[in-house]
Amino acid sequence: MENWITGIIEQFGYVGIFLMIALENVFPPIPSEVILTFGGMLTNFTDLTVPGVILSATLGSVVGAVILYKIGNLLDVERLEKIVDRWGKVLQVKRKDIYKADQWFDKYGYWTVLICRVIPLIRSLISIPAGMASLNFWLFLLFTTVGTLVWNVILVTVGAKFGESWEKVVEVMDIYSNVVYAVIALGVIVVLALFIKKRKRNKGD
Repeated sequence: MENWITGIIEQFGYVGIFLMIALENVFPPIPSEVILTFGGMLTNFTDLTVPGVILSATLGSVVGAVILYKIGNLLDVERLEKIVDRWGKVLQVKRKDIYKADQWFDKYGYWTVLICRVIPLIRSLISIPAGMASLNFWLFLLFTTVGTLVWNVILVTVGAKFGESWEKVVEVMDIYSNVVYAVIALGVIVVLALFIKKRKRNKGD
């Protein structure tokens, strides 16, 4: 995949970076670390500039985030209520659980979006619950852009500084990503364990 990404960026420049980052937001397995650091490295040997790479990457990221936000809009609270009414007993989820989650996201959602934009995998997917909670679109756009800009500036600048050694940056970022994935996996295991324990307790009653 890395060769495919770098090939497109080399061939299409800013447009390639824009398209790759937009695609990365919709399909998180595509590594933005490779796109951004490689794009930064190319500024040393091509007509690409650091500000240009950052701008094209940020625009691509925002476009991808908006797509996922709109998908989240389609899964609004009313639709979730219907799902819970039908499958709530199986999932051990009640309507009030939806309302609590929605209220929490209304209160902390914007800052959550901002922080999550610098966390691998979650940085893309966070746009979906933001859309589900119907966060103010323009505020969502603002916080998404700021968080994205921070991420892009850091990786593009580091890629430009390291030059042909940009792959070393990717190796470090891979470690960071793996730690994040491990934490997410642990969280999923804990949630499943609590879910199973709750079901057994309910059956015992």
